[in-house]
Amino acid sequence: MLPHKRVLLIAPSEMTRTPAFDRAQALARATGALLHIVAFDYVTPLAMAGLLDHDAMAQAREGYLQVHRHWLEQQVRFQRRAGLQVSCEVVWAKSSLAHVLAYVNEFHADLVIKDVQHVSALDRTFHQPLDWLLLRDCPACLHVVTDARHPKPLKVLAAIDLSHLEELTYGLNERVLELASTLALACDAQLHLLNVSNWSVVGDTTTSVPTQSLESSLGDAVNDAQAEAFDALAERYCIEQQRQHVLSGIPHKVISLFARRNAFDVVVLGTVYRDRLDRLIGSTAESVLNRASCSLMIVKPLPSLDGLKPPTLN
Repeated sequence: MLPHKRVLLIAPSEMTRTPAFDRAQALARATGALLHIVAFDYVTPLAMAGLLDHDAMAQAREGYLQVHRHWLEQQVRFQRRAGLQVSCEVVWAKSSLAHVLAYVNEFHADLVIKDVQHVSALDRTFHQPLDWLLLRDCPACLHVVTDARHPKPLKVLAAIDLSHLEELTYGLNERVLELASTLALACDAQLHLLNVSNWSVVGDTTTSVPTQSLESSLGDAVNDAQAEAFDALAERYCIEQQRQHVLSGIPHKVISLFARRNAFDVVVLGTVYRDRLDRLIGSTAESVLNRASCSLMIVKPLPSLDGLKPPTLN
């Protein structure tokens, strides 16, 4: 059973059934979680009309929202008949970070699911997409869905980060594997484990460096320690040898390419931003998200472990 008991689906403002609908309902059905669907809807012309005639605008807005509520209710009616605990709401507000985070906190969501937001590189230069902002600030686990050809995942990839010598097997890596393994168990899916090796965080640096750039004996020691940690995690979560993968390269490129070539339905990986510099540079999870090769489930450290957070690969 997944540790997530309260799942929040952020539906698009357009009255369109998207892959995130199918994924959210499949996960809720497989795990027995409560599913709540919210759509943020805001029509600027209606809002502007309210400046001239507030009562007329309020009536028009309510009529518009009623149409959206009716459509959303139709989407969940069949699931309720099948025994799924599902509710829905349409909120008159823009889907800004502040509004979404306020709703996440009010609902006490354990898992937030939404469709991936496709934004061109040029647009990302001028403003940060909501996905990026949620990746950094959402207190719950975040699942961004690219497609749902398999609404209930058949193949799950846990991508761990062994670059930090002081936090090889516990903390964030444990949370990644705990979530990935329980997700795979609930969905009767294959669980694979991936580490992009030959990277290490040394001393007080905030980013990882290739172990080949280290002094020979230190590099060998780092690689040996990471190999032992990888084996320990694979054994602890009973991952078969043929589903263990250690590859070399730039982490976000390796993860994206491996996930795409092997048709994984979900990649589970961790992320953490320790300071303002991390937020400016970004993270491996953010870089993988940009490529959107498959759906991602993002895990963050427990608040109580804040002082022990291992940095992600950059």
